[in-house]
Amino acid sequence: MSAIRVTDPADPRLTDYTRLRDVNLRRHLEAEHGLFMAEGGKVIRRAAAAGFRPRSFLLTERRAAALDDVVSAHDAPLYVVSEDTAHRLVGFDLHRGALAAFHRKALPGLDGVLSGARGIVVLEDLVDHTNVGALFRSAAGLGVDAAVLAPRCADPLYRRSVKVSMGAVFTLPYTRLDDWYGGLGALRGAGFHLMALTPGEGSQPLREAMAGLDPSARVALMLGTEGDGLSSRWLEQADTRVRIPMADREVDSLNVTAAAAVACYELAHRPG
Repeated sequence: MSAIRVTDPADPRLTDYTRLRDVNLRRHLEAEHGLFMAEGGKVIRRAAAAGFRPRSFLLTERRAAALDDVVSAHDAPLYVVSEDTAHRLVGFDLHRGALAAFHRKALPGLDGVLSGARGIVVLEDLVDHTNVGALFRSAAGLGVDAAVLAPRCADPLYRRSVKVSMGAVFTLPYTRLDDWYGGLGALRGAGFHLMALTPGEGSQPLREAMAGLDPSARVALMLGTEGDGLSSRWLEQADTRVRIPMADREVDSLNVTAAAAVACYELAHRPG
């Protein structure tokens, strides 16, 4: 398909790319149209390779030919704009010069995500998109099998999550629980040992707790929201509470993304 050059940021054909930093607008627009945004050539390629279908591509003039192979493999339109038009459209300097809007896929059911999984992460109400993206990158890169999200957890396919994850949100299987109150029961019913990561009283060192499990055990590592951590209800439902031991330097815990990276490594490399 030939490139379509557009000079007006208000052109209705570019609506998918409007004000990408306006979180409320983007939530409404992306939910209404069933789309998500991929930023940068590498992430766009990974989205396409994962089987997501593009709605359109938006490239700046200096990057107009950067994705020729991807664009030519699909029937989605390619819009080419100046850097000034891109800035006025999306609301920031588009340094990577490449955006694409993709159609979302329906989330798989919980049974499908859990099938064959030995170690998963369960995210309760993480609301920062950057943290969700970073956590997906750690989980995918370190060998965790899947992720399960509480209903209020931030969207992994929000642009910032996608960007920070470097496309890991496309390859790590995930779904959402329908029920925060009783959702952990479904994981326990599927045979998962619920392990809550918390620096609170009564928690065991993570590595020791992992080593004490049956090698065939399925483990669901529970991670709580930024700041407050896991809710009291989820903590009460955990089979084991674990912590990452800290050196005695007045640091009682790591932030959620750093803790998640350490915990994902231990989860994926436990005995068995």
